[in-house]
Amino acid sequence: MTGKVNPIAQSEAGRNREQREKTYRDKALKLFPWICARCGREFSGKRLRELTVHHKDHNHDNNPQDGSNWELLCLFCHDNEHSRGLNSEYYDEPLPDESTRPTATFKPFAGLEALLKKEK
Repeated sequence: MTGKVNPIAQSEAGRNREQREKTYRDKALKLFPWICARCGREFSGKRLRELTVHHKDHNHDNNPQDGSNWELLCLFCHDNEHSRGLNSEYYDEPLPDESTRPTATFKPFAGLEALLKKEK
């Protein structure tokens, strides 16, 4: 096998994906405010195309009618979300859960005030 993708199969898969996305995207845009769930930017008019539907469980076939598996993300936040998963796979580490992320304990400027007073 040469590793080349059949252009006919590729275009058909693309059309199927576009049709599936159109269906749930239209529903998501009716259900949710046109705001990115991560960065909070608002979208309207021509810029609405920059707002995408993200599947929370990463399963594009899981499209409940109530939208419980969807969130609207801007292109940048959506790319960031998926790159987090790729980075996690690359490093063979699970994605951190929001509630289990460690809090920062290092204080880089802890001694700065004393140093500044010393210089005066």
